[in-house]
Amino acid sequence: MNINNIFCIGRNYADHAAELGNEVPKKPLVFSKPTNSLVEANGRTVQYPADQGEIHHEVEIVLYIGKDVTDRVKVDDVVTKMAMGVDLTLRDVQSELKKKGHPWLIAKGFKNAAVVTEFWKFPGEVACSESDFSLLCDGKVVQQGNISSMIFHFQTILEYIQANFGLKKGDIIYTGTPEGVGPIVDRKKYELRWGDEVKGSFVVQLR
Repeated sequence: MNINNIFCIGRNYADHAAELGNEVPKKPLVFSKPTNSLVEANGRTVQYPADQGEIHHEVEIVLYIGKDVTDRVKVDDVVTKMAMGVDLTLRDVQSELKKKGHPWLIAKGFKNAAVVTEFWKFPGEVACSESDFSLLCDGKVVQQGNISSMIFHFQTILEYIQANFGLKKGDIIYTGTPEGVGPIVDRKKYELRWGDEVKGSFVVQLR
């Protein structure tokens, strides 16, 4: 499956914005990651730098744009698949960049910073609200959320990205993370769950 652009939505859950001491945005906060940052959560061991401060996990729902998009974009018309993902952040690096007013790319787009499970058929936005999603570390839940708590829902996100950047078939969107973000831990196994179903996993190796 081809993936073109990776769009990400920041601070899309009020409690997550609060835990980082950030203001709740009045419009979607969009950033991107290079496709080179993608890595599949298929049980593999994934390497991350141990010398750049804390690396925080941010579990998210990922949408796949499977059809051509027009200006009158509708979620259920163009989103054909979904996945679980983890947006990883070099938090100490990001904090320094923000202080200087510099772009976040180096803190968000490093190698293996966009973890994603296999995609499955998108059931529609309403159906997605009927299941919680979560991230577990060695069997313990460290993050859990539901799209009903989003500030900007799927339709608003798609409309905003289409209007400002354009969307096309093959683009994916990380839709934001709930509260509970924290540093990944060396040699720990992380599982991404949709409801009670494990959709993917990976083991962290810091080096």
